[in-house]
Amino acid sequence: MLKKIKAIIFDFDGVIADSVGIKTRAFAHLFRNHPKNVVDAVVKYHIENGGQSRYVKFKHYYENILKFEYSDEIGEKLAEEFSQFVFEEVVKCPYIKGAKEFIEARHNDYMFFIVSGTPDDEIKLIVERKGLSSYFKEVCGTPKKKGEWVKELLEKYELLPAEAVFIGDALDDYKGAKTNGCFFIGVVSPGAYNPYKDLKIDFLTEDLQNLDKIINSL
Repeated sequence: MLKKIKAIIFDFDGVIADSVGIKTRAFAHLFRNHPKNVVDAVVKYHIENGGQSRYVKFKHYYENILKFEYSDEIGEKLAEEFSQFVFEEVVKCPYIKGAKEFIEARHNDYMFFIVSGTPDDEIKLIVERKGLSSYFKEVCGTPKKKGEWVKELLEKYELLPAEAVFIGDALDDYKGAKTNGCFFIGVVSPGAYNPYKDLKIDFLTEDLQNLDKIINSL
């Protein structure tokens, strides 16, 4: 029987690494000198808009929450502090259940890619430091958007949309998959914010322990 799925595109935070909480604490840390209602609004936007570039979030925080003027210089300063806060923590953090096992066991059976909202150089280094680089054809980050990366990967590796599945935990992941006609598996841990509650997605799971069965069901 001809294998249907040939490529798996993974988001990173919340899909491979159990690192979403680290990023949440980092955003709160950046705005720790502002009133609690500001910090709460920053965290809420981050949680509800997972997968977005941190620069997009910084701009939103300044213009829509703080009502301050935003500039690229401000964004770079915030990004440097953010990276210092999260990098080593993400490298050291545990995996989502089943993720590492699946990647190690099945990397010869599928083309594996990472498409992340983390800056490109940073996500490549994180994946390398976690000892995962050899399992992935490409590791891709911002500033290019997820939908753009998916389109580029499909074309580069001569994949039909129906031969690829995107596994993500954020609305941007879903949009990146669906704008390109790919399957989508949403990962939402128990008690976490569910960005897919009003959407019809191909599969929703708490972790990757049964990923083989889920992919075979698509």
